[in-house]
Amino acid sequence: MAAIRILYISISGNTRNFVNNLQSYAKQLHADDDANPLIELTEISDQSDFADEKENFFAFVPTYLDGGNGIDNGVKEMMTNSLGEYIDYHNNARRCIGVIGSGNKNFNDQYCLTAKRYAQKFNTELTTDFELRGTDRDVMRVYNILKNKNI
Repeated sequence: MAAIRILYISISGNTRNFVNNLQSYAKQLHADDDANPLIELTEISDQSDFADEKENFFAFVPTYLDGGNGIDNGVKEMMTNSLGEYIDYHNNARRCIGVIGSGNKNFNDQYCLTAKRYAQKFNTELTTDFELRGTDRDVMRVYNILKNKNI
């Protein structure tokens, strides 16, 4: 089975920590049964060179907002713009098979708002979400979701 390709952006380190745990979990499962796909990670930042994606991928995006409540009086996304621009580059959006959001549930309706907006903009699904750095249980749950959708 082909590796699960993940593009992600991480500002505070929470998303990076989660996807690294996801990658380690995949390696453990793959060692026991090579039918379990590995995880291939690419971190996108302001310094990333844009490239044409050749394989399907999932996008992991945290939510950082500045101003407005994101629902009825505007939203100003911050810090994740380079990932959105990368996905928007040439035909990359056609390769995005799902968006996984993270955030802080204390922000209520704004929880995973950036991921919801990315899914809508790039005409794909909001595949799932996790809070902050996620838990071991989240890692197992998200891996199984990605594995089933990576077909």
